[in-house]
Amino acid sequence: MKRTIVTLPGDGIGKIVLSETLRVLDAAAFQAEYVEGDIGWEFWCSEGNPLPQRTIDLIEKHKVGLFGAITSKPKDDAANELTSDLRDKGYVYKSPIVALRQHFNMDICLRPCRTYKSNPLNFIYRGANGKPVEPLVDVAVFRQNTEGLYGGVEWSNPPDIVYEALMTHPQFVKNFGKVPKEELSVSTRIFTRKATERILRAAFEHARKYKYRSVTVCEKPNVIRETSGIMYKMAQQMQKRDFPEIELWNTNIDAQMMWLTKNPDNYGVIVAGNMFGDIISDGFAGLIGGLGFACSAQMSESGVALFEPTHGSAPKYAEYETPIVNPIAMIESACMMLDYLGEDTIAKKIRGAIATVIEEGKVRTYDMMKMAGRQDVVEKGAASTIQMTEAIIGKL
Repeated sequence: MKRTIVTLPGDGIGKIVLSETLRVLDAAAFQAEYVEGDIGWEFWCSEGNPLPQRTIDLIEKHKVGLFGAITSKPKDDAANELTSDLRDKGYVYKSPIVALRQHFNMDICLRPCRTYKSNPLNFIYRGANGKPVEPLVDVAVFRQNTEGLYGGVEWSNPPDIVYEALMTHPQFVKNFGKVPKEELSVSTRIFTRKATERILRAAFEHARKYKYRSVTVCEKPNVIRETSGIMYKMAQQMQKRDFPEIELWNTNIDAQMMWLTKNPDNYGVIVAGNMFGDIISDGFAGLIGGLGFACSAQMSESGVALFEPTHGSAPKYAEYETPIVNPIAMIESACMMLDYLGEDTIAKKIRGAIATVIEEGKVRTYDMMKMAGRQDVVEKGAASTIQMTEAIIGKL
């Protein structure tokens, strides 16, 4: 069946890695039509909106999208880059990918982190006998995508009604009651039971389907008692009732960041709120080679799903005459899309091609060769973005 996929190149290197990924999908015989949606910095500057309604309508219609990368800048810098006729008109920049998550309630984010054999960037530690050990990392991080610190409920110089509500809490009175209101900036961390139940269930079901022995709730319930606490309590109830064969572990985010470099192969599925999920997934991505290998999926209850690498737009690299960035994270994100669509055979074929290229070690992008990201890396032996893509296609 031929599907329609919405492509969202975005900014910087997003445009480069997405176009190369489409070449891989074509070579692997994935049958699809692609329609491009307008998103990103160009449309913020010219329209005051990095996520035009026409793009939302496209995603609403076709449900599945491939997303490249986005540029975000601080509030004042963003305002200064608007065209002159849009300035001082009240436009406020908001990340379009965050806006998409919230508009379509794409509350489940999955970020798998798996070791590729012979990747020179794989994490290695010294074992008890003094010999180097290269652990097999196979972790699936489930990150709650729409709530928590990324919910967008925040104020500087909060309005009176908010300030008065805060003053009803004894800890606020004790610690901030004497601080002038205009000196306060407040961000909220909101968890709901429904969204927490959904992300926990998705994590447990993934563990059951792919035979992981444990689900780890990675939060901070000893300090952030209400939000982190409710997630762990609900996980305990769910595990006991519905998933008794799967072990439930509980770690604090700060300790987890230490443990992931001591025994990363101990962990299977990890679930966390938005900010902590962001942190832990980047930590595990570092063990498998960095953001050049970090892919993700974002899914809603209504069937809308977007697939994207977790790296940024790296605009300076987009200006290079020869593109040098590693396209594997974007290609892996497309494989996650194929899994989602039931195209497991094609996904397996592409992942096998990537694995073969990495294991052979003949074609390596600058990050895999531990070079600084400069234009001359190709002259020094690193593969360009296009050369890496062609090597993967060659193995198909």
